[in-house]
Amino acid sequence: QVQLVELGGGLVQAGGSLRLSCAVSQRTFGNYPMGWFRQAPGKEREFVAAISWSGGTTYYADSVKGRFTISRDNPKNTMYLQMNSLKPEDTAVYYCAAANRATLPNPFTADYWGQGTQVTVSS
Repeated sequence: QVQLVELGGGLVQAGGSLRLSCAVSQRTFGNYPMGWFRQAPGKEREFVAAISWSGGTTYYADSVKGRFTISRDNPKNTMYLQMNSLKPEDTAVYYCAAANRATLPNPFTADYWGQGTQVTVSS
Protein backbone atom coordinates (compact mmCIF):
# COMPACT_ATOMS: atom_id res chain seq x y z
CA GLN A 1 0.00 0.00 0.00
CA VAL A 2 0.97 3.66 -0.23
CA GLN A 3 3.15 4.80 2.66
CA LEU A 4 4.00 8.42 3.49
CA VAL A 5 6.76 9.37 5.92
CA GLU A 6 7.28 12.94 7.15
CA LEU A 7 10.72 14.29 8.10
CA GLY A 8 12.06 17.66 9.20
CA GLY A 9 9.92 18.67 12.15
CA GLY A 10 11.47 20.23 15.21
CA LEU A 11 11.86 23.31 17.38
CA VAL A 12 12.41 26.78 15.97
CA GLN A 13 12.14 30.36 17.21
CA ALA A 14 9.56 32.75 15.80
CA GLY A 15 10.77 34.20 12.52
CA GLY A 16 12.83 31.14 11.72
CA SER A 17 12.46 28.51 9.01
CA LEU A 18 11.97 24.78 8.66
CA ARG A 19 11.68 22.46 5.68
CA LEU A 20 9.46 19.41 5.93
CA SER A 21 9.75 16.49 3.54
CA CYS A 22 7.44 13.60 2.74
CA ALA A 23 8.82 10.41 1.22
CA VAL A 24 6.44 8.15 -0.73
CA SER A 25 6.92 4.38 -0.88
CA GLN A 26 5.75 3.85 -4.50
CA ARG A 27 7.15 4.85 -7.88
CA THR A 28 3.65 6.07 -8.78
CA PHE A 29 4.41 9.14 -6.65
CA GLY A 30 4.13 11.46 -9.66
CA ASN A 31 0.52 10.42 -10.27
CA TYR A 32 -0.73 11.59 -6.86
CA PRO A 33 -1.83 15.11 -6.04
CA MET A 34 -0.37 15.74 -2.60
CA GLY A 35 -0.56 18.19 0.24
CA TRP A 36 -0.05 19.06 3.87
CA PHE A 37 -2.44 19.37 6.80
CA ARG A 38 -1.75 20.37 10.38
CA GLN A 39 -3.40 19.96 13.75
CA ALA A 40 -2.64 22.31 16.62
CA PRO A 41 -3.23 21.33 20.27
CA GLY A 42 -6.95 21.35 21.01
CA LYS A 43 -7.81 22.27 17.41
CA GLU A 44 -9.26 20.48 14.39
CA ARG A 45 -7.02 19.32 11.57
CA GLU A 46 -6.73 22.05 8.93
CA PHE A 47 -5.54 22.29 5.35
CA VAL A 48 -2.15 23.94 4.76
CA ALA A 49 -1.12 23.48 1.12
CA ALA A 50 -1.53 21.17 -1.88
CA ILE A 51 0.24 20.51 -5.18
CA SER A 52 -0.70 18.78 -8.44
CA TRP A 53 1.14 15.70 -9.68
CA SER A 54 3.25 17.80 -12.08
CA GLY A 55 3.83 20.62 -9.60
CA GLY A 56 2.15 23.09 -11.95
CA THR A 57 -0.74 23.96 -9.65
CA THR A 58 -0.58 24.83 -5.95
CA TYR A 59 -3.09 25.90 -3.31
CA TYR A 60 -2.40 27.48 0.08
CA ALA A 61 -4.39 28.29 3.16
CA ASP A 62 -4.68 32.04 3.66
CA SER A 63 -2.89 31.74 7.00
CA VAL A 64 0.34 30.51 5.36
CA LYS A 65 0.21 32.20 1.94
CA GLY A 66 3.40 34.12 1.26
CA ARG A 67 5.31 32.31 4.01
CA PHE A 68 5.10 28.62 3.05
CA THR A 69 6.04 27.03 -0.27
CA ILE A 70 5.02 23.54 -1.35
CA SER A 71 7.05 21.68 -3.96
CA ARG A 72 7.79 18.16 -5.14
CA ASP A 73 10.65 16.21 -6.71
CA ASN A 74 9.05 13.28 -8.49
CA PRO A 75 12.28 11.42 -9.40
CA LYS A 76 13.05 11.37 -5.65
CA ASN A 77 9.44 10.48 -4.72
CA THR A 78 9.51 13.38 -2.27
CA MET A 79 7.30 16.37 -1.47
CA TYR A 80 8.47 19.40 0.51
CA LEU A 81 7.02 22.20 2.59
CA GLN A 82 9.36 25.16 3.04
CA MET A 83 8.15 27.18 6.04
CA ASN A 84 9.56 30.69 6.47
CA SER A 85 8.73 33.50 8.91
CA LEU A 86 7.30 30.98 11.33
CA LYS A 87 4.89 32.13 14.02
CA PRO A 88 3.93 30.52 17.35
CA GLU A 89 0.47 29.84 15.87
CA ASP A 90 2.14 27.57 13.29
CA THR A 91 2.86 25.11 16.12
CA ALA A 92 1.14 21.84 15.22
CA VAL A 93 1.58 18.28 14.09
CA TYR A 94 2.04 18.42 10.31
CA TYR A 95 0.69 15.58 8.18
CA CYS A 96 1.69 14.60 4.67
CA ALA A 97 -1.24 13.49 2.51
CA ALA A 98 -1.98 12.18 -0.99
CA ALA A 99 -5.13 11.96 -3.10
CA ASN A 100 -5.96 8.98 -5.32
CA ARG A 101 -7.11 11.19 -8.18
CA ALA A 102 -5.91 12.21 -11.62
CA THR A 103 -6.18 15.94 -10.88
CA LEU A 104 -5.68 18.18 -7.87
CA PRO A 105 -8.98 18.52 -6.02
CA ASN A 106 -10.07 21.88 -4.64
CA PRO A 107 -10.71 21.78 -1.76
CA PHE A 108 -7.97 19.21 -1.30
CA THR A 109 -9.16 15.90 0.15
CA ALA A 110 -6.71 13.15 1.04
CA ASP A 111 -6.96 9.37 0.74
CA TYR A 112 -3.56 8.49 2.23
CA TRP A 113 -1.92 9.95 5.33
CA GLY A 114 1.47 10.01 6.99
CA GLN A 115 2.00 9.66 10.74
CA GLY A 116 2.77 13.34 11.28
CA THR A 117 5.75 15.34 12.50
CA GLN A 118 5.78 17.90 15.32
CA VAL A 119 6.62 21.53 14.55
CA THR A 120 7.01 23.82 17.56
CA VAL A 121 7.59 27.56 17.18
CA SER A 122 8.62 29.47 20.30
CA SER A 123 8.41 33.22 20.95
